[in-house]
Amino acid sequence: MSLINIRKKLLTVETVYHERGPASKVPLKIGVIACVIKNPYAGRYVEDLSGLVKDAREMANEMVVELIDALGGKDKIETYGKGAIVGLDGELEHGAIWHEAGGWAMRAVLTNAKSIVPAAKVVAGAGYRLQIPLHHIEACYIRSHFNTIDVGMVDSPRADELVYALAMSTGARVHERLGGLRVEQISVGDGQR
Repeated sequence: MSLINIRKKLLTVETVYHERGPASKVPLKIGVIACVIKNPYAGRYVEDLSGLVKDAREMANEMVVELIDALGGKDKIETYGKGAIVGLDGELEHGAIWHEAGGWAMRAVLTNAKSIVPAAKVVAGAGYRLQIPLHHIEACYIRSHFNTIDVGMVDSPRADELVYALAMSTGARVHERLGGLRVEQISVGDGQR
């Protein structure tokens, strides 16, 4: 029996054409998908959290496909990140479940992904907006691809809920121009450079 009980799902795609400069030839798409689920551990301490890790991974597998499709296919994805908002009757470790479940689900589909999946998590009330960090899927030191997207819902998470979110984008920040390691300079293949 699955520990996942989804109350609602959010899928948002933001298209960025310019940042005060000229319009980009190819607009940047940034997407986030989030599921609001009942926290099976709310209000109590549970030592073994592995059951939710396993079930959350199955949910994440479906979320990844939906988000990638919304952004135009897996060959378009250049950044990723993940985040969790834990309702007030939970604990931060319930958000940490998403590190493995959400991260590995994205890396399983994005087969060229080598860099660690950046993350943010917090215990907060309904309406909280979480900033999810993004960086390049192959090398985390690609400065042009450092970005964020926020996620939140007015009625979520309720005290006994969790919000698990995945985020991706199709490229660098529009008008990025601060230098650093470039995508074409990725050579080490270690997820960093």
